[in-house]
Amino acid sequence: MKQLTRLALVAGIYVALTVALAPISYGAVQIRIAEAMMLLCCFDRRYGIALTLGCAIANLFGGFGLADIIIGTLATALAALFMGRTKNLFLSSLWAVGLNSLLVGGMLALMTETPFWMNALSVGVGELLSVSVFGVLLFSLLRKKDWIK
Repeated sequence: MKQLTRLALVAGIYVALTVALAPISYGAVQIRIAEAMMLLCCFDRRYGIALTLGCAIANLFGGFGLADIIIGTLATALAALFMGRTKNLFLSSLWAVGLNSLLVGGMLALMTETPFWMNALSVGVGELLSVSVFGVLLFSLLRKKDWIK
């Protein structure tokens, strides 16, 4: 029951952060701060379920409908799967950057009829900032303080 509560809290926090920061969470230029939580998968793979669910719910509030719900959630699920098997925080973060760049960037290119490379680059930079910079710094600090193992 304790683990289920943790997973529900993580999913809820992901949704709340994404929706509360909607102006920067959705679209071609996005920095989804909640994505930093993807690094939880390095500590416990089960967080991938919560983050995938949180992403699916958060994408209900984005402007790209069913395509974003499916493609964005798939990118999160795949990233969580690979991140759970990569223990180095920075290397792990690159799964989220790469998969979101390709999948979400491709979905945005199709939906907005803009060049793939432009969308992949903008999504990738946002993921790099939120997961590889902010997330890695945050989780490194939490680990140093023994707040997470």
